[in-house]
Amino acid sequence: MELKVPADSAYVSVLRTTTAGLAARLDFPIDDIEDLRIAVGEASAMVLPEADEAADLLCQFFMRPGRLTVNVGVDSTHGALPDYDSFAWQVLTTLATSASADAKEGRFTITLTMESGHPEVGP
Repeated sequence: MELKVPADSAYVSVLRTTTAGLAARLDFPIDDIEDLRIAVGEASAMVLPEADEAADLLCQFFMRPGRLTVNVGVDSTHGALPDYDSFAWQVLTTLATSASADAKEGRFTITLTMESGHPEVGP
């Protein structure tokens, strides 16, 4: 699924709410849903300053049972990557199961994946 909004912080709440809704549909525990909401907010805060004028904030969601991957990106001619020692990056990588950043072909994208924290039920 894709969601495109103007590259403006006023629209980040739309991405956060959509993320929470999709995670709930995948039966994520409430704590993981909140972690995902925060992580998407952090990713958006990192890419927005790099957005070209009149760019859109594009959020792509890839859903599989027990797993949600979110790409948050903007068109950016700056080619900057996040400061991997920054507090924001540390928060993002702590909240998500995995996170990465990419700046190529005129886009700056942060990808985060969350795997459900449901305990395995077994014999």
